[in-house]
Amino acid sequence: MNELAATLLDSCDPRQRAALVRAWDDKDRTTWFYTPTDHGGLPIGAQRPTQQRLTMQLVAGGLSEAAYNTVAAVIGLENILDRVEGFQRDWGRERGRDPGLYWLRLFGAPGADRWGWRFGGHHVSLNYVIEGGRLVSATPCFIGADPARSALLGGGELAPLRAVEEAARSLAGTLTEAQLRQALLHPFAPSDIISGNRARLTVPAEMIHMNEGRLWGGLLDDPRMRQIAELIDQNAEAASGYQADDHDRLAIRAAPSGLAAADMTSDQQALLYQLVASYESRAPDGVLSRTPESLDGVHFGWAGPLAAGEPHYYRIHGPELLVEYDNTQRGANHAHSVWRRPDSDFGFDVLAAHRGNHRH
Repeated sequence: MNELAATLLDSCDPRQRAALVRAWDDKDRTTWFYTPTDHGGLPIGAQRPTQQRLTMQLVAGGLSEAAYNTVAAVIGLENILDRVEGFQRDWGRERGRDPGLYWLRLFGAPGADRWGWRFGGHHVSLNYVIEGGRLVSATPCFIGADPARSALLGGGELAPLRAVEEAARSLAGTLTEAQLRQALLHPFAPSDIISGNRARLTVPAEMIHMNEGRLWGGLLDDPRMRQIAELIDQNAEAASGYQADDHDRLAIRAAPSGLAAADMTSDQQALLYQLVASYESRAPDGVLSRTPESLDGVHFGWAGPLAAGEPHYYRIHGPELLVEYDNTQRGANHAHSVWRRPDSDFGFDVLAAHRGNHRH
């Protein structure tokens, strides 16, 4: 990562460098989005081909092979989504759905004792902190897919997040009636992930509505864009049927909701471990690994019907772990997924320890 980021930075002209680099302690470091707004930094579309390759090499360096392939597919979905929307959605730009609108930003100098980087665009947000030459944080890590399923030739289907959706449904399908009563957070699914794009996950946390500015940054300064966001939120809330009490019921709290791993059979625990591993393996191979024994305190929750194709949501929550998956919008064909380590997102825990040691 040090070498790739430094090489890319050396290749930049002054204008590119000004867009690419921010100070380590810039408040933008903990700002992230998963909407089609300006994520901040140097977009792929403003890079020369060699720079684009370096950017994607850096992204690949921050992900496992499977995660990189998934992110690359999600970026390509912009062209499919453009067609789904009749090539008409602009989001205040010349082209609203654009694979070139994925931004890279560096925080601090590559190779410094402490630096970080972010790569993000519509349905992708990758955030990294390097401390003392060691990767200490790879979260929040958001990957979505819209459409979640797209037809391919010969009856095939492009579905980048299908495996993590079906794995959770398979686990839910093994639950007894008593277990399912524990796991079921709500009969209907919320219209989005609950944690949203908060920098710090303070509890209780209710879903951030799609018309709230924090999800869009400066994009909603445009009255027309604000009207579009209002309509999206109204349609999503109408589809979910949620009222204030429902949002309170689904709120993330300090005590995890759902069925505890300790109350599962060994086979069910194995399925849960595999599901958790499918998220944590977004990080480079061998980084941030979890053992089967580390499911202590982890809970699994589900909202919505269990039938495939129906709007649904699931959550995995426990010590230093939060996973959310939501596929409700566009007729349950628009998926959001996020992996977080609430106490150490953006390296908060490591940096706090560093400050404590420095005081002594």
